[in-house]
Amino acid sequence: MSPEVFPIVPASAKPIWILGAVCIILVIIFAALAYTAYSARNSRLEVGENQLRLEGDFWGRSIDFTSLQLDNAAIIDLDSSSNYAPRRRTFGTAVPGYASGWFRLRNGEKALAYLTARKAVVYIPTTLGYSLLLSTDRPQQFLDALRSRTAG
Repeated sequence: MSPEVFPIVPASAKPIWILGAVCIILVIIFAALAYTAYSARNSRLEVGENQLRLEGDFWGRSIDFTSLQLDNAAIIDLDSSSNYAPRRRTFGTAVPGYASGWFRLRNGEKALAYLTARKAVVYIPTTLGYSLLLSTDRPQQFLDALRSRTAG
């Protein structure tokens, strides 16, 4: 006698839609991680005619020179100037060797950071309610370029 076959009632389309949504979310997360990895190696600071442009990952922006408080800017070592060290990430990326985005500093300030090194970091307060913490390979020349553009 041959076996009797009893098919299972097919599932609704709902699980397929859920699986599709999960796949889309995973693709978006992977793309964001890939962009962050790319930005960690390719971010830059551009001193323009009237503004400083931060180019890199999701927090890049242009900041008018009139918003920068260059008289209070400094080159600091975050290991010895612990008051300016990022204490808590509020919205951003923080992996070993790269931190970008919004942070609260140990002194309570809000800061937009692009950090790849902790020594010779450029600290610039702004009139916008936050400070900048920026890693650059030539911090003094960077500050000099900002000051020379705003001196006129």
